[in-house]
Amino acid sequence: MRVLLTGATGYVGRRLLGRLAADPEIGLRVFVRSARKLGPLPDERVEVAEGDTFDRGALGRALGGVDTAYYLIHSLGAGRGFEDLERRSAENFREVCLEQGVGRIIYLGGLGIKETASAHLRSRLETGEILSARSDRIRTLWFRAGIVVGSGSSSFEIVRHLVQKLPVMITPRWVRTRTQPIGIDDVLSYLARGLRLDMPSDLIVDIGAAPMTFREMLSGAARVMGLRRVMLPVPFLTPRLSSYWLILMTPIPYRIGSLLVEGLKSETVAQNDNAARFFPEIKPVSYERAFARALKEIERRQVVSRWCDSEAAAVCDLEGRDKIAEAVVFDRRSRSFAPVSADRVFRSVKAIGGERGWLAFGWMWRLRGFLDKLAGGPGLNRGRRDLQDLRPGDGLDFWRVADLKPGRRLLLSADMKAPGKAWLEFTIEGTTLVQTAYFLPQGIWGRLYWLALKPAHGLIFNKLLRRIIARASREIVDINDIGLDKKQNEQ
Repeated sequence: MRVLLTGATGYVGRRLLGRLAADPEIGLRVFVRSARKLGPLPDERVEVAEGDTFDRGALGRALGGVDTAYYLIHSLGAGRGFEDLERRSAENFREVCLEQGVGRIIYLGGLGIKETASAHLRSRLETGEILSARSDRIRTLWFRAGIVVGSGSSSFEIVRHLVQKLPVMITPRWVRTRTQPIGIDDVLSYLARGLRLDMPSDLIVDIGAAPMTFREMLSGAARVMGLRRVMLPVPFLTPRLSSYWLILMTPIPYRIGSLLVEGLKSETVAQNDNAARFFPEIKPVSYERAFARALKEIERRQVVSRWCDSEAAAVCDLEGRDKIAEAVVFDRRSRSFAPVSADRVFRSVKAIGGERGWLAFGWMWRLRGFLDKLAGGPGLNRGRRDLQDLRPGDGLDFWRVADLKPGRRLLLSADMKAPGKAWLEFTIEGTTLVQTAYFLPQGIWGRLYWLALKPAHGLIFNKLLRRIIARASREIVDINDIGLDKKQNEQ
């Protein structure tokens, strides 16, 4: 069976990639914008095709000889005009599938009723309608899910951070809206088994565990985490105000938080029982069990993917991110690390950020992250997928890993809001650690921004280099040494 998987660097797609690659009866090909973001493939038999759904030539090459194609693409985070992007993407995909003789499309969309759905959910429903519009020539299996619960999912991150940080929560009216959460493992089971489902015509399958309100989800998370939380309902907290509150309390940026909150204004529950009829062997686990499983994955450092791995925004594309020669201003610092080994120093470099912080003048980093959140950026509390490991495309606080050459180079490109493009590079040159900040300013404001930060760079970067090397010399780049890193981060 020849299968094409789109969205393989996204939250669901990256996890589904592992499942499909383990099936010896599947010949798997993935279609991605940047092959570098995939990292090591789970099986050498997996083929990789680069391109996007707006390039019909690349799409045709990817779909050639394919029996079933997964459509796991969305434009969440693309900003204004995302509805048009989603329509054009889905239409291109359907038409090229028809040209290449693909027999089946499997699509994962959202629950909801079109008449009452938010703009984002309505667009997801329209995407399903577009993909299934030619049922005379191609079959479409359309799964519809509500809130997906798993380590690294946006909904899980929101709930976890709110419950952890707020002993008393002011809950607006929309938290009483019913939804139908589902664990990520169950989503993957439906998607994988959909390959072999005997379906003579198009089929819509609504999936999820028992319906519950968002308030009940918060209470359930608190029970799993062993916390007591008080919730005070108020009538005046609008979705817009709630979104601003979320960006301060959670890693989710405003543009995504606002879409998720807007989606909670209307019910997202199953409209059919096709999951039980066609997939009786799958019994979705309860919300609390899925939440507990996600917490364990974090504790065991088994987070396969995160919500920020692949968004529709251009910031997620790595193409050209390591072409920093265009930067017109830069700040380079270096420090010898002899007699410490280069491998230990590079491990220390890869461990920066996230829970450990940035090892020098932590309050400055937090202030910049707070301002970035207010401006609509990801902010500092986006964190990182893994405490020690990095791969190209990973989000790292308000940076993204643009290039990683083991033992030699780590290049971070800035996702933060700034009047220009910024990169932060660490390289090993012999027994010297070199750190370079690059900036390509936009107009006069970009140049003034760089000049204003110059004095702070001198303070922060020199100490950061010393701390990275000192940490390597003590061999404390280990999951149990976060406390010491946090203490140094405040100094």
